[in-house]
Amino acid sequence: MVDDPELERQHGVGEPDGFQRLWTPHRMAYIKGEGKPADDDECPFCTIPDLSDDDGLVVARGTTSYVVLNLYPYNSGHLMVVPYRHVADYTDLDAAETDELSALTKTAMTTLRTATGAQGFNVGMNQGTVGGAGIAAHLHQHVVPRWGGDTNFMPVVGHTKVLPALLKQTQELLAEAWPAPGF
Repeated sequence: MVDDPELERQHGVGEPDGFQRLWTPHRMAYIKGEGKPADDDECPFCTIPDLSDDDGLVVARGTTSYVVLNLYPYNSGHLMVVPYRHVADYTDLDAAETDELSALTKTAMTTLRTATGAQGFNVGMNQGTVGGAGIAAHLHQHVVPRWGGDTNFMPVVGHTKVLPALLKQTQELLAEAWPAPGF
């Protein structure tokens, strides 16, 4: 290492930014696209319903759709409402699927407010790869709880996202708070 900052810049070393780094190797799988289905036979959203709720991080199951925690959450409690049927586009859902997807989304919001004190939400779906869908072949609606200050200095200054609970703990909390069938 050279002690002259100008010489360091000239040699491509750059200036130290003073940020501490958190090692999050689980994110690399997402960045590299690992686990994304190569074809419809490998779709994780088709596999999850065959797993136990604990193993699949399933919070609730309906007739045509289910609710699952996102493995790569934007915030603690980040849920996805997913139709069982492997369908890519919202317009391809039938009336029963559309109704239940909507009802489960509403229940997810109510449950998150009750269990976590969520103060707001980002709700939506990315359609197609160019629309930002990570798994474009299987429709899924995101329900992301928000709190005042949740985009505080940590991501802006600290370049760090804070998730205060493990996924399993969040799954247990939300599954317990989810209302009985017949919501």
